[in-house]
Amino acid sequence: MSGVRFVDANGVRVCVDSTGQGPPVLMLHGFTGDAESMAPAAEPLADAFEVHRVELVGHGRSDAPDDVAPYSMPACVEQVVAVLDALEIEAAHVYGYSMGGRAALSLAAAHPARVRSLVLVGATAGLASAEDRADRVASDEALAARIERDGLEPFVDAWMSLPLFASQKRLGDDALARARAQRLKGTTTGYANSLRGMGTGAMPPLHDALRRLAMPVCLVVGEEDAKFRAIAAQLVAALPDARVEAIAEAGHAAHLEQPAAMGDVVRRFLSEAGWGE
Repeated sequence: MSGVRFVDANGVRVCVDSTGQGPPVLMLHGFTGDAESMAPAAEPLADAFEVHRVELVGHGRSDAPDDVAPYSMPACVEQVVAVLDALEIEAAHVYGYSMGGRAALSLAAAHPARVRSLVLVGATAGLASAEDRADRVASDEALAARIERDGLEPFVDAWMSLPLFASQKRLGDDALARARAQRLKGTTTGYANSLRGMGTGAMPPLHDALRRLAMPVCLVVGEEDAKFRAIAAQLVAALPDARVEAIAEAGHAAHLEQPAAMGDVVRRFLSEAGWGE
């Protein structure tokens, strides 16, 4: 199955870009990402897997509703389930980066039978503390308001200059220019409501669900991403069948900074987990 299709996912038109043949892999991008941003992750797998890059609500070519409700994490999860149903996929390997990793983990918690395995890149289980969640909701609301007030270009430039993404400078000016252009294809409504609906503070925390997730999980972190290395260490201790893989010379977006090494890690994980046959 190859090409772009649109799925009516509970009233939200969701775009899916598919390529390759083999066992299905569902890819979920990070905040401000889209199918294009996950291409470096898809390419090393497309010769052995059928890769479906989903553009989450408010991103890419998918709908960006004015109403915040479709952006909640539970609503997003049900949209992803609707995509699986439309693609006639009973269960998939799910590969999520950052926000997409949180969505992937949320999908596994809500619908474990639909997830064969998880690859989580720079992901969290949300925030366990109610106080931390409230602080993050306030921070994300302030950012959402700035996006709506100032527009996309100032926001994208500020977002790409965050210390979290500093290691991406190794990709070079041309790659950074392409990434900037990709982010600028978004909308102020989509990005702002995504922060409000499925931000780290807004999402239901998943810590209590981790021990019930029996599928194999690969937690991938860039060696230079100290914050998420620490988070991965906490997650691997709580998940029944999980491993941590560190990617050398990479920061938060290891799949972008070292796509070949990332592809090797993912293919090995899927094969050892018994899903790549």
